[in-house]
Amino acid sequence: MNPLSEQDHSDTGSLQGNRNWIEQISLHQFRNYASLSLSLSGAPVVLAGANGAGKTNLLEAVSLLSPGKGLRRAVTSDLGSFQGDGDWAVSALVHGTMGEARIGTGVSGATGTDSPRRKFRIDGETVASSTDFGRSLQILWLTPQMDGLFMGSASDRRRFLDRLMLVFNPQTRKQWTLFERAMRQRNKLLEMQDLRDPLFDGLEMQMAEHGVTIAAGRLEAIERLRGVIRKTACPSSPFPFATLSLDGRLEKALELDAAVDVEDDYRAILRENRGLDRAAKRTMEGPHRTDLLVGHGPKEMPARLCSTGEQKALLTGLILAHARLVHDKADGFAPLLLLDEIAAHFDEMRRHALYEEILKLNCQAWMTGTDKHVFDYFGERAQIFCVDGAEIVA
Repeated sequence: MNPLSEQDHSDTGSLQGNRNWIEQISLHQFRNYASLSLSLSGAPVVLAGANGAGKTNLLEAVSLLSPGKGLRRAVTSDLGSFQGDGDWAVSALVHGTMGEARIGTGVSGATGTDSPRRKFRIDGETVASSTDFGRSLQILWLTPQMDGLFMGSASDRRRFLDRLMLVFNPQTRKQWTLFERAMRQRNKLLEMQDLRDPLFDGLEMQMAEHGVTIAAGRLEAIERLRGVIRKTACPSSPFPFATLSLDGRLEKALELDAAVDVEDDYRAILRENRGLDRAAKRTMEGPHRTDLLVGHGPKEMPARLCSTGEQKALLTGLILAHARLVHDKADGFAPLLLLDEIAAHFDEMRRHALYEEILKLNCQAWMTGTDKHVFDYFGERAQIFCVDGAEIVA
């Protein structure tokens, strides 16, 4: 049975405390899983097994139950089993601030389609996009691919920043979609000869409106995160606190002027820069150019200058701070955490400190690792599964 077609959910179990958690998840022809049905409690989840067994694929499936493209940002056509016909589905019975819901996503009728479209359902009803999933489930994640965040490109840090915003306000994705659509149309106009085309004015007005809204949302999210960090910062913590700031024209302007004035100024900049942008073949100013600057708080130094181990600990501390912020904002409902290969590069002291933070948050954290014994600290406080060839056993 294709789990995407399921419309009813069972009335099993209680909310088990204030947390976002998954009670049951089903996969159909997803990555290396032909089919899977897994029932869970609200406790942390450990997936142990060899590399290539399917641990991260299962985490990716869970991540697709949140707004966006999931933790790998994979194209839809790559998510189906290579042995299948292109159709795939992920469905789950979830609990969150809105109560119990059955949410699902997937592709049907993909045969012969180069770019199949994902479908999204909540309690059997089709919804417009994954943005609507944000009402039912709050998910954060940390993957090995994010380890180079502080050394990587500004676009990676913007993606991290905007993922942070998405958890607070799923509609942020819509603002980005509208901004990028207007920017693409403006970039096409730049290829034309007449820079006085009145179409520029309308597109630049849209870019200013949505761009300033995005920048304002970033400022609010960063300030809230700073507040949580200030309350919990401890110089001796194994996960050092971070300092955060935004390096972007609109964000800096909003710290000094009213949003309406910043919109007017940005619109004027876009008008004046048409010639420069044509030469560059892209729009040079806007929220798509902002960078997130992160520092190691106790050492008072940029994160990019820290050692690899320090950067990993700093990033983990930042994710934990983000989780606390979501917890506080959602009236005590802890987010669901996806932590891929989280224990691989931590010593025992840091591993145990992380596990204590997870238990303190009262969250259903999904953790993967090749050695299940590094999770022995949890004892019976976690659900431990072995993954072998896309098969899962307790």
